[in-house]
Amino acid sequence: MEKTLQRVIFTCGGTAGHVNPAIALAQLMHGKDPDTEFLFVGAERGLEKDLVPKAGYAFRTVHISSFHRSLKPKEIQHNIVSVCNLMRAPREARAILREFRPDVVIGTGGYASFPMVKAAAKAGIPTAVHESNMVPGLTTEMLEPFADRIMVGFESCRRHYRHPDKVMVTGTPVRGDFFALTKEEAKQKLGVDDGRPLIVSFWGSLGASGMNRRMADFLALEAAKEPFHHIHGAGKAGYAMVEQLLREKGVDLAAHPSLQLREYIYDMAPVMRAADLVICRAGASTISELTALGVPALIVPSPYVTNNHQEKNARALEEAGGAEVLLEADSSGQAMFQAACGILHDAKKKADMEKAMASLGIRDATERIYQTILEICQ
Repeated sequence: MEKTLQRVIFTCGGTAGHVNPAIALAQLMHGKDPDTEFLFVGAERGLEKDLVPKAGYAFRTVHISSFHRSLKPKEIQHNIVSVCNLMRAPREARAILREFRPDVVIGTGGYASFPMVKAAAKAGIPTAVHESNMVPGLTTEMLEPFADRIMVGFESCRRHYRHPDKVMVTGTPVRGDFFALTKEEAKQKLGVDDGRPLIVSFWGSLGASGMNRRMADFLALEAAKEPFHHIHGAGKAGYAMVEQLLREKGVDLAAHPSLQLREYIYDMAPVMRAADLVICRAGASTISELTALGVPALIVPSPYVTNNHQEKNARALEEAGGAEVLLEADSSGQAMFQAACGILHDAKKKADMEKAMASLGIRDATERIYQTILEICQ
């Protein structure tokens, strides 16, 4: 008889890429057994403190924070606080475990995962960790000896672990609404079904200002002949700047309806579904969406992230044949435009990239993770 889960702790934080997979899994578990109780545990100042309650789940915190490598007085002070938190967090984690009595503790990334998963493992509670990046982050590396299972996005990730027997390839959950429409239906919904390819572009918050300036050059080049439809999400801070730069280049967006400049791409599911090429960073959530949808990508990995994990994510897709990588130092508007044309004007190359990207995708990732959790709880 299949074991049912009565109480589940998710511990995650730092970025949406760590929190959203946990929320997706909680939603699937609730659908299978509405009586299951969930508790999310994160850091007191993390993004998770907003995302989790908005999703309707109980949330607790432990005192945990990062360590900075700089020797500036402010950074040294930060590290002293982090040491104090590191000593305090295990006690807080044990108290949460005693109070909630979970059947399993699942970490999906972020510093808060460490004290919760380690405390659960020492208490004999089944534990699992999901790593959404190609190469394990520091928290996952530290938790590998304690976790019963390490769940990863791709088969190629396995080689980065000291205990490959613990590793399960599950993929990273992608929201179901990304698959609600076919590609053709998504294009019709967006009004971009006249036969021209659709480029979708967006940048994360880190380094977005510089990349938005280059995207203004890209859009200006497109405006000459409008060979593509293009939807660019510039962010709230970048929207006015890109619009102004285009005006200075003599481009009035009102006269170019195929070029859409938006603050945010709120309807990301149909937009990504309709895309023929995505130009973006290489965050874990974006990588999962690209592979699940089988969309070719031109990736400019952020150089501003810990352990350069975005370039490692991007290179894995490039090695498989699904993406081309441009480093930020080389990604002028002209260079990106030429690379995009090289993909979209070569039907065979585009088809090969689509096939390669789709071969990496795991659409049933949430179900795979759920079955892995049940297995360790038997």
